[in-house]
Amino acid sequence: MQQRASKITFAYLRRFNGIMSGLHFVQAVIMLVTGLAIANIRDFRLPFTVSFLTYDQTIGTLVTETRNIGNLPIGAMVSIFLFLSAIAHFLVVLPGINSFYNDRLKKGINHFRWYEYALSSSVMIVIIAMLFGVYDLGSIILIVGLNATMNLCGLAMEVHNQTTSKTNWISFIIGSFAGAFPWAIILMYFLGGGNFAQIPWFVYAILGSYFVLFNLFPVNMVLQYKKVGRWKDYLYGERGYILLSLFAKTILAWLVFAGTMQP
Repeated sequence: MQQRASKITFAYLRRFNGIMSGLHFVQAVIMLVTGLAIANIRDFRLPFTVSFLTYDQTIGTLVTETRNIGNLPIGAMVSIFLFLSAIAHFLVVLPGINSFYNDRLKKGINHFRWYEYALSSSVMIVIIAMLFGVYDLGSIILIVGLNATMNLCGLAMEVHNQTTSKTNWISFIIGSFAGAFPWAIILMYFLGGGNFAQIPWFVYAILGSYFVLFNLFPVNMVLQYKKVGRWKDYLYGERGYILLSLFAKTILAWLVFAGTMQP
């Protein structure tokens, strides 16, 4: 049977990225404006804390003290990862940059994707972690570092395999290993409290939907490198990444928005 020619062209992807930029930007503005407006009615903020050792003269020993160093407005924060995606999609449609983008796609690489994911998905997973009670700044920094490393391993995977005769999966394996730890921390906080009935519905919805979509990204990469069906065309997988990114960010943003509206 003759392989059907792909309908995905560079011109199509340029238009598609432009549309995606607009969709992300409109949602980002809505989230920012409504998030700030809601903050005046119902201030939904979560704390940042730091822990350090201090000497307790009463008991004569070192003890751990936790201090609140600030509060994060969650409603407005969801606009950040939407703005980041809007900017990344807008950049690749610009003259000059679009030529670079297309040239790298021919080689099976998209630098813009992995740098943007390293930033935007880190913001997303921090929001999820904080909703489950991860307030310690040190833990949040580690979550960001591990999540960003996971995404940059995706870039390393694409760059490295330009010089291999067969697919080398080492970057994929290391990235998957690093990416598992933020979820382990979230799961630890989720299981540690035991008050499952008291956790709001939208937190469960965020955890479940984002976890599923989160794991579809590596599936898309595997299908690309295994050249399964339509994924033989790298551009088909590129469109898959773009759609997954839109779905993940849209679902998370609106679920968080719905949660901030709860009494």
